[in-house]
Amino acid sequence: MNTTIRSAAPPPAPPAAPAPAALAVGASARDVADSRRWWVLGVASAAQFLAILDLFAVNIAFPSLRESFGGASLADVSWVLNAYTIVLAALLVPAGRVADDAGRRRVFLMGMALFGVASVACAAAPTLGLLVAARVVQATGGALLIPTSLGLALPVFPRREHPTVMGIWTAVAASGAGCGPVLGGLLLLAGWRWIFLINVPITIAAVLAGRRLLAPDGPRGSAERARKGLDLQGAGLLLATAGTLTALLTQGPGWGYPSVPTILCGVLATVLIPLLAARLMRARDPIIDPALFRNRTFAVAVTGVGLYYLALAAGLLATTLYYTQVAHWSPVTAALALAPVPLACMILSPLSGRVVGRIGERASAVAGGLTLAAGAAWWAIGIEHGYTVGYLPGAVLFGASTALLQPPLFGASTALPGDRISLGSAVLMTTRQIASALGVAVLTLVLGGAPMIADYRFGWYLMAGAGIASALACLRFRRG
Repeated sequence: MNTTIRSAAPPPAPPAAPAPAALAVGASARDVADSRRWWVLGVASAAQFLAILDLFAVNIAFPSLRESFGGASLADVSWVLNAYTIVLAALLVPAGRVADDAGRRRVFLMGMALFGVASVACAAAPTLGLLVAARVVQATGGALLIPTSLGLALPVFPRREHPTVMGIWTAVAASGAGCGPVLGGLLLLAGWRWIFLINVPITIAAVLAGRRLLAPDGPRGSAERARKGLDLQGAGLLLATAGTLTALLTQGPGWGYPSVPTILCGVLATVLIPLLAARLMRARDPIIDPALFRNRTFAVAVTGVGLYYLALAAGLLATTLYYTQVAHWSPVTAALALAPVPLACMILSPLSGRVVGRIGERASAVAGGLTLAAGAAWWAIGIEHGYTVGYLPGAVLFGASTALLQPPLFGASTALPGDRISLGSAVLMTTRQIASALGVAVLTLVLGGAPMIADYRFGWYLMAGAGIASALACLRFRRG
């Protein structure tokens, strides 16, 4: 079983108001009527909801896909998930850069439309190969959507409201994770193709609302950007590096350590990483400006996010594997058993603004890492004492940790210059993707071929250590 768990309730209904006029994407918080900001956040959050819902719903459809495509192997069907994961991770940063340079509204609407069209193609795919190809296109649309959504939403809110905005954005992601297995299971009754068709009305509504709410992108920086253009060599190296690393981490456990594919990917990554680093240092306008990481707030956020999601993904996967391989639950039952994690996050995330207002962003992020560590330790100590006592408290702690840590750290992209918010968001999200894949790879090595309960405990203790490391990194988090 090769499952990467990642890590959303819709924003509160805005106060009654006349139909909203178009809003300039570059508008500041002072320029946007208070009641209309929530419409912008609602449209932007739809992207996050779609991406997470689709991931978790597709996860549960593997048995139906194998049957539909003539008894295809689990390894072949897994590419329906892995192709999406690899392409998404590889394209997030270039997509964020393009959004900042070409216009966030334009890129957002293009990504939403592409995601919808690709969803139709997925539903209509007559062969497994065409389904995987359509998933690649769908991941491309998702990469255009995800970093752009924060770049659209955060600038129209005043700084003091950013924790609340990020809390709602996180709650939307958690609702997608919570609804995914349940909705996927219900849609499977009508056939797996409906898992993709459910995206279509959401994308249509988001495109129509976005065209109405968001004014055309302003000319800010357009002449300079046009002269410079995108660093295609750097973008190509970044795509190859991120794609190779993600493929190695997600597919490595299935390929085996060592094996010819893992060795080839390892060698390729060893060559690509220094080439990418050299290009970023030499290019006149690199795809990722190294100066971003001289911003302490942003650099600390990247470190904290990486350590946190390594622990989160591995901890959740260990729980899934424990219930399927040790307790012998069905995959569907085990997936539904994870529901308290996103539900706790969904319920608690909208309160993030109040928490940050009371204890501060740094304390909230530190508390998130420590809460994750406590949840992993709870599972390590008590998992054999039944679901209610041994699992549920740890699940609530895991969900609460995301509600505490994600809003301040993902909001750190606003510490960057205004024309680099989408790029900063993309870097943070790419870190999340690769760290999650790394956590799964580490856990796979820890568990080995025939894991005992002691191996699961060791894995959870390792993840508790990573949570503590994330908390320690966040001690240096501060926004001026």
